[in-house]
Amino acid sequence: MSAHDHLSLCFCDLIRLMWCLMLPCLYLSLVIMAILFLLLVGVRSWLQMRRKKRRAQDSRPAVAFFHPYCNAGGGGERVLWCALRALQNRYPDVSFVVYTGDQGVAAEEILDGARRRFNIRLPRAIQFVFLKHRLLVEAKLYPHFTLLGQSLGSIFLGWEALTEFVPDLYIDSMGYAFTLPVFRYLGGCHVASYVHYPTISTDMLSVVRERNPRFNNADYISSNPILSAIKVIYYCMFALLYGLAGSCSDVIMVNSTWTFGHILALWRSPNRTSVVYPPCDVQAFLDAPMEEEDEKVCHSVVSVGQFRPEKDHHLQIKAFKKLLDRKEAEPAGRAIVKLVLIGGCRNQEDEERVLMLRGLCQELGLGDKVEFKLNIPFEELKKNLIEATIGLHTMWNEHFGIGVVECMAAGTIILAHKSGGPKLDIVVPYDGGSTGFLADDENSYADAMEQILSMSAAARLEVRRRARLSVSRFSDQEFEGSFLAALDPLMGTLVL
Repeated sequence: MSAHDHLSLCFCDLIRLMWCLMLPCLYLSLVIMAILFLLLVGVRSWLQMRRKKRRAQDSRPAVAFFHPYCNAGGGGERVLWCALRALQNRYPDVSFVVYTGDQGVAAEEILDGARRRFNIRLPRAIQFVFLKHRLLVEAKLYPHFTLLGQSLGSIFLGWEALTEFVPDLYIDSMGYAFTLPVFRYLGGCHVASYVHYPTISTDMLSVVRERNPRFNNADYISSNPILSAIKVIYYCMFALLYGLAGSCSDVIMVNSTWTFGHILALWRSPNRTSVVYPPCDVQAFLDAPMEEEDEKVCHSVVSVGQFRPEKDHHLQIKAFKKLLDRKEAEPAGRAIVKLVLIGGCRNQEDEERVLMLRGLCQELGLGDKVEFKLNIPFEELKKNLIEATIGLHTMWNEHFGIGVVECMAAGTIILAHKSGGPKLDIVVPYDGGSTGFLADDENSYADAMEQILSMSAAARLEVRRRARLSVSRFSDQEFEGSFLAALDPLMGTLVL
């Protein structure tokens, strides 16, 4: 036998050995896949039997909202209660359920909170399903790989919700996209979603790729090319999974043009996606009369927003310092200007952030020019906005900007960040004229504030009037009409 024949024989033996080793693994993989398939079919059948049993008892279709923090008092909760009110008025023969993690709070207390905070009363009773494992979706549980950890946690929380109550239509109203395939493929439900903010966005990927240090990209990562490369890969993989989960939704509603663009890029479902602006409580501000200004002795620049890193209060303080430095060179007798920072402190971290901001003010010599107002009641907030000359907003890529809308409704001239919702949806021309100003760095903010303060009272009044007229687009009535129009085709399949 030649050396070539001997080598060929050895190679054939090696192939046979590899095949003999792989064959059991292949059989085992097929068995495991078959078991998993049968398990999924069994679980789906069990859940569908539970839904049929519930329908036999109630005889009405059920719509369930997934909102683990429904007792909070933010804009997302206002969307929830306005949506429920609209659906209950339109569909009296449908039952409504809210999945919440607010353990220890009675249903009556939650509904009373909605009445007190938002002046929203539901036409009839709803059912609450109280979830026991809300901790699984809290960021503090995942100091690293937070996005992935919270998303996996939401799958388990969604499973708990589904096993407690199987609806006909499931609506995620808090942005937990990974619950959508759970309800669609295991529960056999129709699914819809209202997206306030994409869990991940192309902007976040750009920040990491460019190694730009921000509140969601720590310095030790942005300064290290290897860690930055690993984070880019992690974000890209997560974005792929997020897009697959979101694309399960039959109806997709987003709160702004900015969110619309990012969700289209990730979920790739243009025919099922529409913009539904959130309902803003503008009427309380519009009820206040708006009169022409007298010559003010003091102009106030008011910022409204929680003391979180992304709100960028540092930029506000530094831009205000530049404005004052310029005004020092002006002739004496001009009106003085003060900066009022209004916001909520959620926890110890927020309080420490306020202390750092106070320290920055002292360092810049602004101790008597900047005023902090923490956790103030609504009436005091309203008074400060109505009396202010400028409403200040500095968050980069704010997805919508309810605070911006409130400033405009109050008759304050808004100066917002030139990005996100404020740029694309809110501070846009109306009736052929300007409704406010946009900026993106210390110099442009100082320039805009200087321009606003140098305008005549009559010129400012024209901008304020146009801004007030423009915010009617964000009223409760506009939201309810758009929300029902988006959801009606899906609701029609349930009722029929």
